Amino acid sequence: MAFLSTLTGIIGFGMGVPFGLLLGFYFFIYSKPKIVQEPITRRVNQLDNTALLNLLHDIPLWVKCPDYERVDWLNKIIADMWPYLNKAICASIRSMTEPMFAEYVGMFQIKTIAFENLSLGTIPPDIYGFKICETNENELVLEPAVRWAGNPNIVLVVKLLTFRITIQVVDMQILVAPRVTLKPLVPTIPCFANASVSLLKRPEIDFGLNVLGGDLMSIPGVYHIIQRTIKLQIASLYLWPQSLEIPILDPSTVAINKPVGILHVKVVRAHKLLKMDFLGTSDPYVKLNLTGESLPAKKTSIKKRNLNPVWNEKFKLVVKDPKSQVLQLEVFDWDKVGTHDRLGMQFVPLKLLTANETKEFKLDLLKHTFIADPYDKKPRGNIVIELTYAPFREESIKVDGIGDILSRKESSQERPSENSSEVLSGAGLLSVTVQGAEDVEGLRHNNPYAVIRFRGDKKKTKKIKKTRHPLWNEEFQFMLEEPPLNDTIRIQVMSRRKGIGFHSKECLGKLDINLTDVVHNGRINTKYHLMNSKNGKIHVDIKWTTV
Repeated sequence: MAFLSTLTGIIGFGMGVPFGLLLGFYFFIYSKPKIVQEPITRRVNQLDNTALLNLLHDIPLWVKCPDYERVDWLNKIIADMWPYLNKAICASIRSMTEPMFAEYVGMFQIKTIAFENLSLGTIPPDIYGFKICETNENELVLEPAVRWAGNPNIVLVVKLLTFRITIQVVDMQILVAPRVTLKPLVPTIPCFANASVSLLKRPEIDFGLNVLGGDLMSIPGVYHIIQRTIKLQIASLYLWPQSLEIPILDPSTVAINKPVGILHVKVVRAHKLLKMDFLGTSDPYVKLNLTGESLPAKKTSIKKRNLNPVWNEKFKLVVKDPKSQVLQLEVFDWDKVGTHDRLGMQFVPLKLLTANETKEFKLDLLKHTFIADPYDKKPRGNIVIELTYAPFREESIKVDGIGDILSRKESSQERPSENSSEVLSGAGLLSVTVQGAEDVEGLRHNNPYAVIRFRGDKKKTKKIKKTRHPLWNEEFQFMLEEPPLNDTIRIQVMSRRKGIGFHSKECLGKLDINLTDVVHNGRINTKYHLMNSKNGKIHVDIKWTTV
């Protein structure tokens, strides 16, 4: 029976092949060609709903969404640079995957894993929409819409025992909508320190996968399993709020020190100061400040005709780097006419202090910073001070990630009474940053500057000439013994011109901000409409940090 079935198969094959060739030749010669008609074209406004819905996916975002812009010029640049970008991207992929492949060599009898061919093809990706988002933060947010129907040549070779397994990726199509955040913006080229990339939605990825020459995606169920796995893996890594952080600049070159604590200084007394006046006395006072700060130095009161003054005066200084900053003390003799004579000076590094512990120092005054000066043998007296470094609480420091915000909310729900008592009591630092203003216009001149008034203190920004959209970006700090729950801060935008006369000053708008929300939330960063101004707005960032 087996022989008979084999013989019948051979006879059938031998008869079927010639018969099929003759039949195909007959239809090829005697069949009449069909007339191909040109497709009917109609205007978009003449199409019905079904046709419009079929075309909707092909309409670019810059047509459907007014927020997205058409960037043909950028696509032209990418197309011209694609041969070089292709090589650069492939080189990066090789360098990134080599250590990953090396981890699997030796496992499961694998000898080598390497790319035989790696090229992204000749077709560049296409950006079919580009959106720039405006935020109140110190950052630039870009949202490009990218699609790529490429012809890559990617062949991965895996040597398993004596077998050589080739895996080829073909016909790749990607549709992705990333969000690129450039932050923080700094005055150093390229003007941003980091790039953060996240995905707004799960990407659409389609490709073919050939293993040993066979299409693996044609196996029922495999295509959907691979697609779902890839999307889940990418979403778990880069779907917002997860992100890929790419450092651009060295952190040391763009480091912006922010307040981390308060230094409490008590100037107690001085002893045996130099006699600088004609009558054999001095009128001493002390100036103190921290290195690395541009703020005016703090001053004690003047003790007239006293070589052993007692002050017992307290001061607070904002600390930004307790490891490197130094407290500088200078004792001067006050003179009614002319410059004040310096009696001596001394320094105290903050790294000598322990957090929340008061330490007393008795310091011999020096002539200048060169301690080992052999010619400085003259005794200049000494000064006694008490120092306490109080760092800010960690929970009052600004959080960046959405996960940190959610975790802080959960902890606040678990311990409401404890957190509320911490927020509503204790000293702290109120930081007010006036970023800029928009559409401020005066009747006679536009030279705007901002004036901040709080608890009797008055601070001013610099004046910017001839503009309706000033950018100040200046920060002012107020150290308080208790949270400003029932306080308001007033900000006025003024304009001033040179000369003396009528209308030399003009108010362009004002604003009163209640600080209750700032205390409870820790920070408010928004734009406010100015009172007594037609369209004026001002951008203010206010933070409350608890000690």
